[in-house]
Amino acid sequence: MRTFKMWMLAAILICGTSVFMACSSNEDAPVPKDPESEKSDVVDYSDKNNWMRQPEATKDVDAFFVYPTEYDDPAEGAPKFAPIDEPAMRIPAEFAYLKIATAFEDCANVFAPYYRQGNMSYLGKITAEERNAAFNSIPKSDVLAAIDYYFEHLNGGRPFILVGHSQGSIMQSFVLSEYMKAHPEYLKRMIAAYVVGYSITEDYLKANPHLKFAEGADDTGVIISYNTEGEGNGNNIVVLPGAISINPINWKRDETYASAEESLGGRVFNMETLDFEKVPNAADAKIDLKRGVVITTTTAVEPEGASSPFGAVSFHENDYPLYYYNIKANAAARVAAYQSK
Repeated sequence: MRTFKMWMLAAILICGTSVFMACSSNEDAPVPKDPESEKSDVVDYSDKNNWMRQPEATKDVDAFFVYPTEYDDPAEGAPKFAPIDEPAMRIPAEFAYLKIATAFEDCANVFAPYYRQGNMSYLGKITAEERNAAFNSIPKSDVLAAIDYYFEHLNGGRPFILVGHSQGSIMQSFVLSEYMKAHPEYLKRMIAAYVVGYSITEDYLKANPHLKFAEGADDTGVIISYNTEGEGNGNNIVVLPGAISINPINWKRDETYASAEESLGGRVFNMETLDFEKVPNAADAKIDLKRGVVITTTTAVEPEGASSPFGAVSFHENDYPLYYYNIKANAAARVAAYQSK
């Protein structure tokens, strides 16, 4: 889990690069409302302030990014869901964008809404059934409203990529199973969906026959998913029974090992320089078919640690950074394959 120090460093980095202009002063900002008391309210996505990114369309392809769990308030009485204008969610969400979504900027216009996500301190204390119900409430309604606004007013008929991580991937799983089922005309334009840091299972695919999982490096209209762990990881709340993965180096579904020398490199945040740095040969990868995860022996980053709900030797926070340049190249390859058709 991200520490307070990491959160502050992220805020410094973001403010220093002028990405998040609201870092300047919050003295006149309104007191955030608790969304639990406003469950019938709908976030207004015609308001650009409710978008982290809403770029001018300069490319022929879009990406729709939903950030991972960034709101973590352990205080007694803290909201179970982040208010839409909560700085403690928005600032680290910007950091998540820099860490993940930038991999897609070369090939796509990246759109990214804010949404009222679940508080990690709350989600970590409840049962799996209660957690699923929480995800299926306010966060889902926001993300579905955001993507509906995106298609109606921002997409302009362009093909697109879905991108998510962790809670953001849970939200993308709802987009795929519910929204795309209701809108097959949009699904036809989907190049790929990167649903990383959460499990896509065999049962999920059986329940959603309109969806298919990637089989190689350049098939389109497919889901790409994996969770990264070290050997012998314990319980991981995002690894579900029947999980399936694809290798983010060789893009195979079997147990073929991909060495670190085969990778294109990672992009890791350096706590000393407060910047992202390319790490050549950052990680190897091999699928554990039994657990449905990607196993790595990397030493480029530290694993999550014993207190993590993702397991002591999980690399959940670095699912994208360890394979950043492979993902960047893969997104470009899938775009090219789609356009060639």
